[in-house]
Amino acid sequence: MALIEIKNVSKTYTDEGAATTALKNVSFAVESGDFLAVMGPSGSGKSTLLHILGFLDKHSEGAYFFQGKNVSLYNDMELAKIRNQEVGFIFQTFNLLARTSVLENVKLPLLYSEVPEGDWDSLAREAVEAVGLSHRLNREPSQLSGGERQRVAIARALINKPKIIFADEPTGNLDSKSGQTVMDIIQKLNDAGHTVILITHETYTALNAKRIIRLQDGIIASDEKVTNRRQAFEKFVK
Repeated sequence: MALIEIKNVSKTYTDEGAATTALKNVSFAVESGDFLAVMGPSGSGKSTLLHILGFLDKHSEGAYFFQGKNVSLYNDMELAKIRNQEVGFIFQTFNLLARTSVLENVKLPLLYSEVPEGDWDSLAREAVEAVGLSHRLNREPSQLSGGERQRVAIARALINKPKIIFADEPTGNLDSKSGQTVMDIIQKLNDAGHTVILITHETYTALNAKRIIRLQDGIIASDEKVTNRRQAFEKFVK
């Protein structure tokens, strides 16, 4: 059974009577442990797709199955629980709280979890250690580099040990060295068993994935496996 499966999913937005279709009959499946990159130019529908897959928006037509269950059968409370406990989000803009320490930022998702409060500190420290920032535990976001802030965001996404991680342009605001450091961490998370769905417009970032879907005008233009990720990446950057 696939972790995620969408069948003929379409999304149409209506604004002042004008309808705009962002996705058209999109179908694919994602297995547990996969690493999928979704690419496409601005307006291709990749952010809309991420929002639907991440339970942040609802599709207009078609069907979305998560762990074999049709998502339309979940109520709002159940969807909120899935967002908090089953998935982790990494955003381009980090979305960290200012004037709040690294440790406290990472602990945030636990506020809405069933994890006993007495375990929060140890879990947060474990997540921060996983991204190599134990020496920055008490720093605030303004005292960190862009790459370090994104690593804090990754630690926060890991705190509830999610089945799947959604990364929306995670290297978009970073220089190439910091960006590759972030991608190396995401790669290690995938190697450890986390399913990753990455949204990016950067080919060298997408080549870290096992599979690349390219969107064009809301439809899938191609869906290909990356047969040798490291070799493909090194060939591209030369």
